[in-house]
Amino acid sequence: MKLHRPAVSVYTVPTDAPEADGTLAWAATTVVICEVSTDDTTGTGWTYGPAAVGDFLHGFLGPLVEGRSALDIPAVHDVMCRSVRNAGRPGIASCAISALDIALWDLKARLLELPLAHLLGTARETVPVYGSGGFTTYHDTHLAAQLNGWVHGQQIPRVKIKIGEGWGRAVTRDLARVHAARQVIGPDAELYVDANGAYTRKQAVRVGHALAEHGVGWFEEPVSSDDLTGLRLVRDALVCDVAAGEYGYDLPYFARMIAAGAVDCLQLDATRCGGLTEFLRAAALAHAHGLEVSTHCAPHVHAAAAATIPNLRHIEWFHDHVRIEDMFFDGALDPSGGVVRPLSGVGHGLTLRTGEVEQYRVA
Repeated sequence: MKLHRPAVSVYTVPTDAPEADGTLAWAATTVVICEVSTDDTTGTGWTYGPAAVGDFLHGFLGPLVEGRSALDIPAVHDVMCRSVRNAGRPGIASCAISALDIALWDLKARLLELPLAHLLGTARETVPVYGSGGFTTYHDTHLAAQLNGWVHGQQIPRVKIKIGEGWGRAVTRDLARVHAARQVIGPDAELYVDANGAYTRKQAVRVGHALAEHGVGWFEEPVSSDDLTGLRLVRDALVCDVAAGEYGYDLPYFARMIAAGAVDCLQLDATRCGGLTEFLRAAALAHAHGLEVSTHCAPHVHAAAAATIPNLRHIEWFHDHVRIEDMFFDGALDPSGGVVRPLSGVGHGLTLRTGEVEQYRVA
């Protein structure tokens, strides 16, 4: 069962409303899809990033993996990681490796006619999710409608909104939006916030103390995730959990973050860190240090693998990526009740709708 050269396609999908967080604004999301095949079976993986990820996948990684065994994923993964020494691992190269690695795991499970979760070995039948969106560009009515849909419509008992607007220059509005969110979701639902690294250290501590008044239990990237000392200082000063890790592109990144005592919950993104192969290694590393993990974005990439992790807290049901994955794939999961059940079908259970999404294709 030898691998053929992967097929790569790139799509850019406009957002359904203007979106921004504390440090960035965007009007579209680009998804890079990788399909890798043997003679009669195909696996699909994807990542979110610039179209250049697709170029790297097609021109650099594709010829490298062609002809290798479809079953020996660690060997293929190692070849890919070693090959990018001079190109640089973080960023485009790691996203490309990730998409191909995800496709390889889907392919292997399909070749063996197994659900991916069963191939990896399950720790649970259901995977908790939290609703994620609440962009700083949303007006109060839009924010309330989104939160209502998750908590009161789909019965998802945990939600997250963006704060840190304008690089931390709108704290009064940040806290007003947190107050409004709490009013909408009620006293029992869990409320999380994500500053995307917008605040300074002491500013984050002051904001964190104010967030406690609204029962916020999760403060994501209160300062830059590059500032491990700052994350540790904020973590030590606050009652709520501090989370970060979404910008990890390799295992040593997570080792440094854990060693610094920077987080209460480590975030992992298989579409960036090197695919499911590195994702599972990072989860085990966190487990060895007594930390839970949560997945970042791309919920349908993570769901099956998340079911195998004993130290999982939850996966992120991120608005942009849920919308795209529902649009692009048959087999999308239902988060009603606050959990998904990724144990049916074969592979990761999703099938690309190529014809229906062609209007968004850019490469």
